Amino acid sequence: MARILAIDYGLKRTGIAVTDPLRIIATALETVESEKLLNFLKGYFQREPVDQMVVGLPKRLSNEDTDMTPHVRRLVEQLNKHFPDKPVALIDERFTSSIALQTMIDGGMKKKDRRVKGNVDKISATLILQSFLETRK
Repeated sequence: MARILAIDYGLKRTGIAVTDPLRIIATALETVESEKLLNFLKGYFQREPVDQMVVGLPKRLSNEDTDMTPHVRRLVEQLNKHFPDKPVALIDERFTSSIALQTMIDGGMKKKDRRVKGNVDKISATLILQSFLETRK
């Protein structure tokens, strides 16, 4: 069975998480510069079987789009163009960054490591993927 890959897209950095081949566990994979995301994905897809992507969709508490939402929708268009054989699901990503930070604190991560923004992005992608997996059960 192929993996599912999740993306927490940002203008500068993008957090990426993947499932195990059995699609049971979501694990943080990498944080990449957003401008290099498509190249990273091309290389990863050559090495690992992935048959679906999940992208976090930023929304306000009122369920309205944020300033970031149009950027994410453009990314989804690019993903569909470059990887037409891999369907893209959108999932609400409200609160993932704050939950990711709290997860790092609860896990005992040192303050200097919590300041590394890429760590928050990877954990946010993992939370997005875990949420997606739970909705499929």
